[in-house]
Amino acid sequence: MANCKGVTTPMCSSLPPKAADGSPHADTTLYQRTIGKLHYLSFTRPDIAFAVNKLSQFMQSPSLEHWKAVKKVFRYLKASSTSCLQISSHSNSNMYMYADADWAGDPSDRISTSGYILFLGPNLICWSSKKQQLVARSSIEAEYKSVANALSELTWVHNLLTELRYQVSQTPRFFCDNIGVS
Repeated sequence: MANCKGVTTPMCSSLPPKAADGSPHADTTLYQRTIGKLHYLSFTRPDIAFAVNKLSQFMQSPSLEHWKAVKKVFRYLKASSTSCLQISSHSNSNMYMYADADWAGDPSDRISTSGYILFLGPNLICWSSKKQQLVARSSIEAEYKSVANALSELTWVHNLLTELRYQVSQTPRFFCDNIGVS
């Protein structure tokens, strides 16, 4: 795929691949190896984390449509090969965390997805996006689970920095977009 045409997004978030799409099966071993390599790449490329997470759900029986979605991720990587995380030395050592959840975002099982990002000054240092373990009965419940998970990570990172004798200038700030949780 070295000469492929690039695309601007790795996957359409509103129409992710479905488990039973009716297309023929793809090579399972090749699919699993490719997704495994994309998982490692997502450590330094959080922009593909959503797509890799969704495509990982079809590891047991991937179809040709799933394989086409993997190829689209590669086409996105080709177009965005010059993009990278910027880490700068900056006098601002405040911690900022943003958390969110989508309530019943997966139409196949109605389980919500939680996510957070953590900044130390202008630098992104930690992020996560994963499905919650149980079905939330309301959007507020999904947000509470997301906030609880994010706050435990924020506490852990703050304690780690304290043990390493790194001074965070202010109390870490936490942001979520749900009034019921605030």
